[in-house]
Amino acid sequence: MEVIIRPDEGAVAEAALDVIGRLLASKRGPVMGLATGRTPLKLYAAMRASGLDFSAARFFNLDELVGLGPEHPDSFRRFLRANLLDGLGAAEGAARFLDGAAPDLEREAAEYEAAIRAAGGIDLQILGLGRNGHIGFNEPGSSLGSRTRPKALDKETLADYGPDTPRFSVTMGIGTILEARALLMLATGEGKAEAVRRVAEGPLSSETPGSALQLHPRVYLIVDEAAASRLARAEYWRWVWENKWRVGQ
Repeated sequence: MEVIIRPDEGAVAEAALDVIGRLLASKRGPVMGLATGRTPLKLYAAMRASGLDFSAARFFNLDELVGLGPEHPDSFRRFLRANLLDGLGAAEGAARFLDGAAPDLEREAAEYEAAIRAAGGIDLQILGLGRNGHIGFNEPGSSLGSRTRPKALDKETLADYGPDTPRFSVTMGIGTILEARALLMLATGEGKAEAVRRVAEGPLSSETPGSALQLHPRVYLIVDEAAASRLARAEYWRWVWENKWRVGQ
């Protein structure tokens, strides 16, 4: 895991955009997984303004709330279109979305897994981090080998999203996420500091689903100073970032 500590949200977005730029330079048509929420908004704005060529890229969204159809104003599909895809220059039909209004959610989940495999797998999965350590809607206690499936939201997650949020979701599983070739997690603000500590430095545990990233060989965890405030090894991570150029010298 590479922990990258930047001064603020804007610098977090810049560092994340650099990871994406290097992916696009190495592969003409990468497959990317997209997270929703407030944290990636600056990154998504930077992607649209970057001039990078996303015309051959393909996309899968990480999760969706059950009962919200594609045109519902609170659906994650609408969020991703409004905040990223509609201004990105991606090809029509390049994105595959989970359908929270599907009549058979188990079948929807199985077909989603099949679609990811048919696309050749995900090259880079963008992730946020819940205050309780969740990734996607894999709440504490989720199996570290779980696949895309319906999942009930934890009360802490519901409190973050608001009182009218549906109680159920359909989400990529932790096992599904770990199959991506690279993972890019963003976390900002002091409210995420404890979750960041547990993900980067705590024990591997289903009680902190994001700690499963410790099992992956290529993870970029990019945080601002506030989110890094509880890291015991923060100075080490800063030194590594500043001295990466020395590798191979």
